[in-house]
Amino acid sequence: MNYVKLNNGLVMPQMGYGVYQVTPEECERCVADALSVGYRMIDTAQAYHNEEGVGRAVKKSGIGRGDIFLVSKVWISNYGYERAKASIDESLHRLQTDYIDLMLLHQPFCDRYGAYRALEEAYRDGKLRAIGVSNFYPDHFIDLASNVDIVPAVNQVETHVFNQQRQQQQIMAEFGTLTMSWGPLAEGRNNMFHNETLTAIGSAHGKSVAQVALRWLLQRGIIIIPKSTHVERMQQNFGIFDFELSDSEMQQIATLDTGRSLFFDHHDADTTRMFMGWR
Repeated sequence: MNYVKLNNGLVMPQMGYGVYQVTPEECERCVADALSVGYRMIDTAQAYHNEEGVGRAVKKSGIGRGDIFLVSKVWISNYGYERAKASIDESLHRLQTDYIDLMLLHQPFCDRYGAYRALEEAYRDGKLRAIGVSNFYPDHFIDLASNVDIVPAVNQVETHVFNQQRQQQQIMAEFGTLTMSWGPLAEGRNNMFHNETLTAIGSAHGKSVAQVALRWLLQRGIIIIPKSTHVERMQQNFGIFDFELSDSEMQQIATLDTGRSLFFDHHDADTTRMFMGWR
């Protein structure tokens, strides 16, 4: 396992297991499987409605709480200082823990400043060991990071071989903020698992397309949280620490960048309207 150090000195695994779109009913089983494979960082969110399953799996695992790194996110319906403050306590209760290792603001909409003040307070109180944001584009990020007391440790954004976020990663680095990838396998979009470049590189290493795509992100210093509900795929995704991509291979993959989202643009008016409907 590789580890990264956050801007407050906290160390976290560079690879974890994400539970986005894992149903509440199967979340406990999936997280238990992931922990058995060797994952020690679990990424959830209030909006996923499966924090309880994560909490149960961690509690039953027999693994010490200090050996598991929990990440969650405050949803926009809980933005504003008072609501966010209360929601952090609710997440702690659902996760059955006294602290969350990393708590993020999930989206750059609504009263993000009030919500972030609640994160800062919870951090000072020891309820959160690190705080950050998610889906903040450079303009959103620079604005917030320049006007808060505690600079975000992490910004979780769509990052994969087709949307590589190189400029964003450089801007985050200026603030000592690490990039965390959601959708590291692009959810299979753009015919990813049959991409000729990734297939050829994988064949040279005896690895799958997914393993090559994840290894490429790892070597860029990006935190990754691939998701699967199948233990065999969890094991395959975890098998990326026994090979290394060459500089030439890294550059070949860099040419796949389209520079745009495969999902939605947070600067688009329709995207904003969509999120306003989810408050």
